[in-house]
Amino acid sequence: MYLEINNLNKDFQTRQGALSVLKDINMSIAQGEYICAVGASGSGKSTLLRQIAGLDRPTSGEVKINGQTITAPGPDRGMVFQHYTLYPWMSVQQNAEFGLKLLGIPAKQRREQASYYLSVVGLTEFAKTLPNQLSGGMKQRVAIARALASEPKILLMDEPFGALDIHTKESMHEFMLDLWQRTQITIFMITHDVEEAIFLSNRIYALGSRPGTVRKEMVINLPDRSVAVKRHAKFHDYRDELMELLRQHGKEAVTA
Repeated sequence: MYLEINNLNKDFQTRQGALSVLKDINMSIAQGEYICAVGASGSGKSTLLRQIAGLDRPTSGEVKINGQTITAPGPDRGMVFQHYTLYPWMSVQQNAEFGLKLLGIPAKQRREQASYYLSVVGLTEFAKTLPNQLSGGMKQRVAIARALASEPKILLMDEPFGALDIHTKESMHEFMLDLWQRTQITIFMITHDVEEAIFLSNRIYALGSRPGTVRKEMVINLPDRSVAVKRHAKFHDYRDELMELLRQHGKEAVTA
């Protein structure tokens, strides 16, 4: 397994004492998989992603990539956030190069790498454009190109399409599947959107709330990955099962 999460617990200290946000999280992700963790508010999704990114440390347990325990951020992990975090005064090309510049990559090499990944996401002709001249979907593609430019082993995505309208989101879903199939990069994405998770992923980890725990691991096996598959009975079965699971554990969290 490429990414391993073993007996992960995360507590935060409050005035009332320790607040358990993640409890006994165990996950195994192979190289080249597209994995989604889905859960409602309070399930600790973003906290979990921060542990994998190395932005925060667990209270107990560990996260390993390729057998090495994560203790800090690293170039082996690319990060894409819900909000595009592009620098408005920089061109698309400069934004795509930014992470490489921080890594000390020489100018010629970083220009070539960033240009290549802008071509991968279909934005070569917009290289000199400023972000305020782009649509929301295009901005997110720039953010994805920037994350890929460092050639990470795993792409971490924090509700990356949550701010997009339904039509742009659907287009980005198709784009992500095509990108994943072409690059074969490992993707770990968190979302609260059940249909999004089913459409994109090989496997889903469904998280319960307060504290966040893995309630179910679901293997997704659809007949195809076109938009039309969302009308397929099997897609509806997955959706209904996940929705009922999340609804059930949401009620438990409220009454606990």
